[in-house]
Amino acid sequence: MSGPSGRAFKRVRNVGAPIPRLEAVEKALGAAVYTDDMTLPGMLHGALLLSPHPHARIVMIDTARARALAGVRAVVTGADLPHTRVGMLIFDETPLARERVRYAGEPVAAVAADDIEIARAALDLIDVRYEPLPAVFTIDEALAPGAPVLHEDFGAYVKVMDLGPLEGANELCRCRMVHGDVAAGFTRSDVVLERTYETSAQYHAYLEPAAALATFDALGKVTIWSSTQSISRVQANIHEALDIPMSKIRAIAPRIGGGFGGKSEAQVQVFAVMLARAARRPVKIVLSREEDTMAMRSRHPSRIRLKTGVTKDGKLVAREVEAWIDGGAYAEESPVIINVILFFSTGPYRFDAVSSTGHAVYTNKLRASAMRGFGNVQITFAVESHMDELAAALGMDPVDFRLKNLIQVGDQWLGGQPVRSSGLGRCVEQAIERSGWRTKPRGGWVSGEGRRRGLGIGLTCHTSAFMSTSAIVRLMEDGTVALNTGSVDIGQGGDTAMAQMCAGMLGLDVDDICVVAPDTDASPYNSGTNASRSTHMVGRAIGGACDQVVAQLCDRASMMLGMPRERLEIRPGGVVAVRDGNASVAFRDVAMFATHAAIGGGPIIGTAAVTQNEPLDPAHTQSEGMLSFDAVGAFAFGAQVVEAEVDEATGRAEIVEAWCAHDVGQAINPSAVEGQIQGGFVQGLGYALTEEMVWQDGQLVNPSFAGYKIPSTLDAPYAIHSIIVEEPDPGHPFGAKGIGEPPLIASPGAIANAIADAVGVRMRRLPITPERLMFALDPSEAKP
Repeated sequence: MSGPSGRAFKRVRNVGAPIPRLEAVEKALGAAVYTDDMTLPGMLHGALLLSPHPHARIVMIDTARARALAGVRAVVTGADLPHTRVGMLIFDETPLARERVRYAGEPVAAVAADDIEIARAALDLIDVRYEPLPAVFTIDEALAPGAPVLHEDFGAYVKVMDLGPLEGANELCRCRMVHGDVAAGFTRSDVVLERTYETSAQYHAYLEPAAALATFDALGKVTIWSSTQSISRVQANIHEALDIPMSKIRAIAPRIGGGFGGKSEAQVQVFAVMLARAARRPVKIVLSREEDTMAMRSRHPSRIRLKTGVTKDGKLVAREVEAWIDGGAYAEESPVIINVILFFSTGPYRFDAVSSTGHAVYTNKLRASAMRGFGNVQITFAVESHMDELAAALGMDPVDFRLKNLIQVGDQWLGGQPVRSSGLGRCVEQAIERSGWRTKPRGGWVSGEGRRRGLGIGLTCHTSAFMSTSAIVRLMEDGTVALNTGSVDIGQGGDTAMAQMCAGMLGLDVDDICVVAPDTDASPYNSGTNASRSTHMVGRAIGGACDQVVAQLCDRASMMLGMPRERLEIRPGGVVAVRDGNASVAFRDVAMFATHAAIGGGPIIGTAAVTQNEPLDPAHTQSEGMLSFDAVGAFAFGAQVVEAEVDEATGRAEIVEAWCAHDVGQAINPSAVEGQIQGGFVQGLGYALTEEMVWQDGQLVNPSFAGYKIPSTLDAPYAIHSIIVEEPDPGHPFGAKGIGEPPLIASPGAIANAIADAVGVRMRRLPITPERLMFALDPSEAKP
């Protein structure tokens, strides 16, 4: 098998080596510079005034007392901004609330002052008069007849997609995908099972809260450093919100302390820019953890109904899906999320017929948006729980039932896209072999007084080809290389993987590659570090750019050596050599010749721009209200087996051990892949067992780590076995697929299944807290 450049999929120099991250020493020594570490001469500090009401009309804002406070340099409200709305797919939001607030925590005003204490004191001096309005806090309340309408001007909003046939006043998107005849499929089925599954809101819990530093130069150009997953989106978001030409906006990413999707779109960058413009001085804003939790974004709560028909010998026939997600106060990426839920509603299994319908609704809660696994986490929890329930109804082993129905290479996904490579079967085999699945008892076993253990399995499929990106590879005169992609390393080791791929393509050492820091004034377009796309998509762009560099190297070397182009090849160590000969010339000499000789042709620079384009097949799947899924492909698969222990006296579930097998195409850096698998599993463990944003009357009651429980090392299993399976993807120079999200996506279903195996009780709502599990084990207990 070979890639687009004709290279065989094999390990080459640097690719496949578990080398340390490029920034490892910098971070270990505390020398890494994050946004909050930065200062500029004359810099001010910004703070945000957040709404105390989940839904209210703003009657009046009086900033006079705040402006009069010594040390305050600027106060900005919605009235000071262009009267434009912003958004990703539905333009329904303003940077600062203007006439109405729609969630408790929505920014209403911003202040810049000499120090943060003065800025926060000024917030208390801003007089805002609110008129509280009726609010809705759940999906059912939002869709109920007579519910208060949260966006009365919805019909006038700019929209960039077909939102489908909306019915409820607060429904913001409805979509549908249909393949085959579902009614006939249910008729042919021997067993039909229908169940509903629910998930809660999850906080991104990145290490570094939202942060930005902005300054204007004498020509009116703004430069902004910020904690972001996409400098391109920061530039676009500021342009849309403040009507500043994109050529007058420079976005730079320093070191980033995590994102998990919550920093894909701008957070506080717009506020820093508007304050810097008003104060005519640099302004830095860094949110507290409480502010970040209340005002930024969450994962979508969901309710998913699955109805599945299966034959008595275990063949899946038909599935009907209806999914609802709570988008919060503004649309953000809700249309994307509900589309993704439908797209992965079959799981990695074959069906004759599928009908999936999705609804996204507005509520008066924090806006929900993309988070690691964006939609696939919710549907995979439901699907994998449902698969175990179906297996039980048939009297089949859960693994055997899955193996009987796995999607295969050459099959079409629900949207009609072909599956071109899959190591899923190998993932299942390795996970069950390493975990001892075949030798341990089904139905759980006693592990101690009042404690029981069980095994659960969860499978997943996710995309790793998404949106657009580009790359510039420049051979410098000493034979080293500058690699510029605009891709932001958010802590996952992206820079290292990019350098490895570039070095591997050119036969150089990683130390010969300079990864250029993301900067919109210098970097080419990249949609963002999200959707498990960086290694795959940016790698494709790097491959295309390196191909151009190789071609130019050989063309120039042909002139220098007096040899035909077709007789030359690239050899490790930065050499162009005659094939089957001894004559050669070093990269540095070719670069000098190209740059300075009159006939050299100019500097050697390779460029490439790629986008994912995998058209939906309308003959296979009919759809309405759907985004174009042309931008989805390169499927990555995985299987996880989990051993859980439940204390029946307290309802507390612990994960003892986990075996996580994932098809990564080819591991560019195996140690980084292992880290992604382990980190993703632990974040999924938190989603499954402990993490839940809780609102009462629209107020978030646990906006800090004192009340919001993320897993610590004490909560993680004693062993998370990272099992790397390699089944190359034909669209990538090295066959690589993404690994950022699949480990999280697979884990909640596997954990829920292990708990069910241990105690014989099926939990269909996440998180599975001790209180909820106790009530399920003993309904006489008070329901939480």
